[in-house]
Amino acid sequence: MTAPRPPLEVVRDPLWNNIRLEPEALALLETPALQRLRYVRQLGHAFLVYPGATHTRFEHALGAYHLARKALTLLEESGHRLDRADARRIALAALLHDIGHYPFSHALEEAGLPSHETLAERHCTNSSTGDALAKIGIPPAQLLPLIQGEAREPLASLVSGALDVDKLDYLSRDAWMCGVPYGVIDVDRLLASLTLTAGSGGRVTLALHEKGVAALESLLFAKYQMYRNVYWHHAVRAATCMFKRLVRTAIAAQRLTVDDVAVATDDGLIHELQREDPAGLAQALRERRLAKRAVDLPATELPAEVADWPASDPDLLERVEDRLAHEAGGGLAPGDLYLDFPIKAGMFGVDIPLLQRDGRVVSLADAGYAQLGLHHVAAELYRSARRLRVFVRKPATIPAVAIVALVALPAAEVRARLDDERPILVERSDRRRRG
Repeated sequence: MTAPRPPLEVVRDPLWNNIRLEPEALALLETPALQRLRYVRQLGHAFLVYPGATHTRFEHALGAYHLARKALTLLEESGHRLDRADARRIALAALLHDIGHYPFSHALEEAGLPSHETLAERHCTNSSTGDALAKIGIPPAQLLPLIQGEAREPLASLVSGALDVDKLDYLSRDAWMCGVPYGVIDVDRLLASLTLTAGSGGRVTLALHEKGVAALESLLFAKYQMYRNVYWHHAVRAATCMFKRLVRTAIAAQRLTVDDVAVATDDGLIHELQREDPAGLAQALRERRLAKRAVDLPATELPAEVADWPASDPDLLERVEDRLAHEAGGGLAPGDLYLDFPIKAGMFGVDIPLLQRDGRVVSLADAGYAQLGLHHVAAELYRSARRLRVFVRKPATIPAVAIVALVALPAAEVRARLDDERPILVERSDRRRRG
């Protein structure tokens, strides 16, 4: 007779009801690195707009683990034979996928700090989490490629991919906790439509059966609505910009280190930032005195080709913001103006194989697959969701046309203007010369 398996623990979750935890998952949850996630809010400063948005990365980790186990079970029930060790690694990678996350959502990655996927290695190899993984016989090297999106095994896209359990949980959970109807996704239909099939080159890959395409469309539109109404809400972005400047200033002044920030909790970090707050940013955030919009334009009104430096080069962005504050006048000081044009590469990615009813496998991202044109829809949704904004802490008039011209300039030209002390409000300076 084989020894009976240890009983599973059950935790109650407001979204998925009962989440059953294998003993090895429970052992990982008891480590300090994962317990820290109880004190890291999932949505950063979104609670300043949606008071219910105080749920944490810990809850989200549980939800991702739950959905990974459910997806694996449904694949087996549909006739696929899964290697038990592979399935075990997938579920635990889903549980640990946010172990390296910073306080306040993705703001600090925007501010130029290393990605949370990179920090996952530190937590999985140099802590009690690494010891716990050693005890259950799974080396961190077997999980990190899954967490960091570098694994190429058939089930890897369950953890990091166009249709991963991370997205399915956070969209559903964020909508539920914010009290908005925008993140409604047919999660059950999507998971039941997953299958394993031979992809390009005959390699086995995770695919979506054609019967799940309508549910995939609901995922794309839910993501669009959540970004427009929650993640990129103007007040959320104003708070995010203020927070980024606050932390960058503290690190530059050596009041904090990047390592300090990487292991902090939300409240712990704010407490440290309030101890020395010369510009009053920390207190302003605490009291919800947010910078106001001076410019707010949808990306659909911008040139088709704009530079990515406002989102990809935080050092250059900070220099631009302070020069803009100087050129705008009105008593704006360095740190009083923020230029915001966020990027989310792959936000509407549909690069997933589709198994058609006749047995053929096509890619939804293939321009030749025109049945739905999802790749075109995804590109338009992304452009419609983005907004170019300038926030100011004091009333000021910022010419929108000059900001549009500025973000159309390549980074090298912007840097040259800054270095040469030339104006960067280009349209305004051109008008002065003509006058």
